[in-house]
Amino acid sequence: MLTTALLASGALAVSASLGGDPSADARPASTDDRTRTLRLTTERVLQARARAAHAARERKARRLAAARQRARTPQAVICRVFGRHCREALAVARCESGYRTDARNGQYLGLFQMGDWARSVYGHGNTALVQARAAYRLFVDTGRTWRPWSCKPW
Repeated sequence: MLTTALLASGALAVSASLGGDPSADARPASTDDRTRTLRLTTERVLQARARAAHAARERKARRLAAARQRARTPQAVICRVFGRHCREALAVARCESGYRTDARNGQYLGLFQMGDWARSVYGHGNTALVQARAAYRLFVDTGRTWRPWSCKPW
């Protein structure tokens, strides 16, 4: 900003002399020299801004990728779905399935080992998110208790 103001006022001179004349720096720069210097300065500023914006986008992408990776674990999904009941839900899921979405014990399937009837009413899917949501609906419908599960959080 200051350079631009100085260039516009002619206070900052660009020496076109190659002879080493000490008084050449005291002469005001020509309009062409000021314009060229201003254009180069503007290009450098724009390039610096573009680099900074690119670096910010890269940082954001890395941060989001890390967050997505953390959110993919069954434990993270269970905590996100169950909220303040996270610890209890984790204890039940660990006991029921070892946090495996593909766990199977007869008619009981998934993270929370829900039976045929519970899956038909509350839903079921292959992902931890779908299974945790179904288990949470069952949990809420039973008064936020762990009665439907063999494993208890205590």
